[in-house]
Amino acid sequence: MSQPINPFEMALTQLDEVAKLINLDKGMHEILAHPKRVLTISIPVKMDSGEIKVFTGFRSQHNDARGPYKGGIRYHPQVTVEEVKALSMWMTWKCAIADIPYGGGKGGIICNPKEMSEGELERMTRRYAYGIADIIGPRTDVPAPDVYTGGKEMAWIMDTYSALKGNYVQPEVITGKPLAIGGSLGRNEATGRGLSFTVREAAKKLNINMKDATVAVQGFGNAGQFASQLVEDQGAKVIAVSDSKGGVYNKEGMTVQALRKHKEKTGSVVGFSGAKSISNEDLLEVNCTILIPAALENQINATNAKNVKAKVVAEAANGPTTPEADDILFNNGILVIPDILANGGGVTVSYFEWLQNLRREYWTEDEVNQRLDKNITKAFLDIYKTHEDYQVNMRKASMVLAVNRVAEAVNIRGLWP
Repeated sequence: MSQPINPFEMALTQLDEVAKLINLDKGMHEILAHPKRVLTISIPVKMDSGEIKVFTGFRSQHNDARGPYKGGIRYHPQVTVEEVKALSMWMTWKCAIADIPYGGGKGGIICNPKEMSEGELERMTRRYAYGIADIIGPRTDVPAPDVYTGGKEMAWIMDTYSALKGNYVQPEVITGKPLAIGGSLGRNEATGRGLSFTVREAAKKLNINMKDATVAVQGFGNAGQFASQLVEDQGAKVIAVSDSKGGVYNKEGMTVQALRKHKEKTGSVVGFSGAKSISNEDLLEVNCTILIPAALENQINATNAKNVKAKVVAEAANGPTTPEADDILFNNGILVIPDILANGGGVTVSYFEWLQNLRREYWTEDEVNQRLDKNITKAFLDIYKTHEDYQVNMRKASMVLAVNRVAEAVNIRGLWP
């Protein structure tokens, strides 16, 4: 049986590759390879049954040379310290690519939230907030939701932190909150919207007319739905979509609104009227202009990459393309918009939420969307230029850009031994 991949080792390998490419100073490489701080805490919780159960929680803070740490908190049985360390490093690069003034952080609790009551989740969340309160803060570390957490958990953390640190409301300590307590308009569709802006810019670079473009989407969840809707708004035709139960295909096109209604009614896109059935695997090999993998990791791999016929692969999911597949797609002239750029809309609007909280002023949805467009478009153009300058694929180009920006900040601030 093969060993599970250690995510932190993977993150270090990516850093090693970029360090060689840009001749990164050995000392700087060493600094960037280590998170600045990793906190492990025990979280005792009184369960509904009356028994006391102790959960383990983490918060990894990778690098704050460019600003406060930023990154989500996930609740999952498979959370490990290696995973949160890797994710905090990837968040450092993601924030540098979006050119927002944050460093990378990440947190998590080893638990199964699906087997817990709301009361148990609240007690656990508040106890976790208590445990990390001394290392987070509006100008230190600003957490956000992640896997199996959302606005409710963020509200509990904000409330606990506010009570501990001054007994007045401090919405700027966390993002991804409900609108009623300082959340931002436009946050829900930010990931899909950001991706649609990168697709638009890629089409310009490759001389693709969006009115002639066809789209296939693997994973019709939040990001997949908003991304396909917004790409459809640019004139493209959606010809294939799938979810965990299967997929549908119609080369004449299907409207996203009708697909969404069908999914809301039946729980899946499967059985959509006038469309043929297609598997998740076959969807990746559909003859289309734009492929949006918005489901699980490692979907495009060494085996099927040679069969991908799209001109652009825009990654809404995290890690849907393996390193071997990346090389095959690059050699076949397919432009991959990497996850670290394509799904950067979420963290960018989280930054906007933080700014609005700090100023105690709130923007219209149009204002949020215009600012997002400006940020994501600049990020795409910066990476595309790096991709041309270094003659490497867009993923390596994004890492080159990120590592250069963080190293420059460390240098300028003199954060050396």
